[in-house]
Amino acid sequence: MALPGIFSGSKKKRDQILAIDLGTRTTKAVVMQRRGDVYVLSRYVLLDAPIFDKAMPPELLTEHLKAVSQAIESKARVVSLTTNVNDAIMRHIDIPRMPLDDMRLILKHNSRAYLQQDLQNYVFDCHLLPESAGDASKPTSAVQKQKVLIVGSKSQFVSEMVEGVKSAGMVAGHILPGMIGPVNAFELSEPQAFSNEVVALIDIGFKSSTICILQHGELVLSRVVNMGGDRLTSAIIDSMEISYAEAEGIKVGMAGEVQGALESILTPLGRELRASIDFFEHQADRAVSCAYLTGGSTRSEFVVQGLQQELMIEAKTWNPTSALKLELPPQQAGEIEQVAPQLAVAIGAGIAAL
Repeated sequence: MALPGIFSGSKKKRDQILAIDLGTRTTKAVVMQRRGDVYVLSRYVLLDAPIFDKAMPPELLTEHLKAVSQAIESKARVVSLTTNVNDAIMRHIDIPRMPLDDMRLILKHNSRAYLQQDLQNYVFDCHLLPESAGDASKPTSAVQKQKVLIVGSKSQFVSEMVEGVKSAGMVAGHILPGMIGPVNAFELSEPQAFSNEVVALIDIGFKSSTICILQHGELVLSRVVNMGGDRLTSAIIDSMEISYAEAEGIKVGMAGEVQGALESILTPLGRELRASIDFFEHQADRAVSCAYLTGGSTRSEFVVQGLQQELMIEAKTWNPTSALKLELPPQQAGEIEQVAPQLAVAIGAGIAAL
């Protein structure tokens, strides 16, 4: 399915892509290829993200992309980038049936009518959502509107990202909201659950976490919660008066020793995520069967168990590389299982572009 991006530099599908998840604290990048129906992961890298206020300036993006390219040691020049949660919007709307190009124009010039916001100087893309069985059974004349997933971002922000990529000697192939990445990766890695179940995809980021609810292959709800792994690590620092690096190690490897500190963050985080599930279940009259977790903090079994307790449904991690053919250097091949939960967004961005 590969959900849409905000920007596509070319309609041509590429056979190799450098996909980059521009995280707040850590940038995750992967080099992927497509050979027929097979997706190949040939390299990955995790680098400290640059420090900046609000949107990353083009010149800083340029230097960072050069550093990523050098570290990942790849000749791939077409780049698929993700935005953070504050730089893009995602909405589900009903809109009169019309060609996609016309939808984009209408949203550009009259966003308030459909998005309840006056979003001037935005660029939008649209993804048609499948009709429900009830809609399909109605007479054609009774079904005048189409369900659509909208993604958008400020035109200046998109232009600056494209400029930054170009100055780094690369080509901006795709730009998409980071929230879409795990959805695309999950479809490839867990096709049965994706197509046949109602599940929640939860990505625990650095400053914020996201939840996407999928109903039989359709993204029906997405939400951002302003709590992430940094809050968990900071709680350990406050409890033990240790360095950030030491606290990160304890969070992943010995979280039981700081149970009280972690629970002070896991409880409100889990309740916020559960509120999104409750909202969906009330509106759709369907139960979410399982929560699938990604993000660096989910390497901690204690964190996963704590979230499961608050979510009140089964919660488990999943491997976004499980359906990929791995052609990694020996050292990376030995470490991929450990870092895989952090690569879901980047892998999903690669799938969207291939």
